[in-house]
Amino acid sequence: MLDRKLKRAALLFCLTVLVAACAHAAYTNRNQLLLISEGQEMQLGLQASNDVLKKEKESHDQMQVERVKRIGRRIAVAANKPEYKWEFHLIEKNEVNAFCLPGGKVFVYTGILNLATSNDELAAVMGHEIAHALERHGGERMSTALMLQFGGQAASVALGAGTSPAVGQVFSQAYGVGAQVGVLLPHSRTQESEADEVGMIIAAKAGYEPSGALTLWRKMDAYQKSKGQSTPAFLSTHPASQQRIADIQAKMGAIRAQYFQPHYLN
Repeated sequence: MLDRKLKRAALLFCLTVLVAACAHAAYTNRNQLLLISEGQEMQLGLQASNDVLKKEKESHDQMQVERVKRIGRRIAVAANKPEYKWEFHLIEKNEVNAFCLPGGKVFVYTGILNLATSNDELAAVMGHEIAHALERHGGERMSTALMLQFGGQAASVALGAGTSPAVGQVFSQAYGVGAQVGVLLPHSRTQESEADEVGMIIAAKAGYEPSGALTLWRKMDAYQKSKGQSTPAFLSTHPASQQRIADIQAKMGAIRAQYFQPHYLN
């Protein structure tokens, strides 16, 4: 009898935590399951950022470094996330890659600048990656991983573990930390579409043309096709497809009309 009561109490506790973990995406209001607190994500993001800076070499091209920081600062203002401790880093590596860790640690690799040649295109890259963080897509992937790994105990692990090895492990899996830095597990189509939309919104608020996303992903599509089997990891998790390009084109006009703030200079 006591054992049954304990099981019932444990089940009730897990259900209570799971209900409390139901959240909504910041911009789109989509339902989300988030077992990890934003504070946990930000703490892990800071640790991961320090690891990246130990392993990777920052660029000394002051013109491009300042370009990345200037665009990043404007998007950060538009994102209106004061609890984030924003940092913008340009990594000297001929690799098509960019990512934003929880807490606002943004990394752009010099290789992607060959594709994002205009400021509007670079704003599209950075806006997209920042949108993944704002919408807590990494936290969603971590929560899913915890559910798969721990089942009914996932809520308890997430709630009581702080930055336990279990939570740290799923963070590494979600963000590629410890393997190839910044190479994430693939986002779902929903998350990618959401990041495209939200990224265009915050870039437009910062004064960058939403059309930059369209020209960027057309370039990405051509680049991806030219590489064949050697597709960069960034494009394997952010596939450039005709459907994606069509979706961006369909949303671009409304986003420009509602959010574009042209008073900023590029």
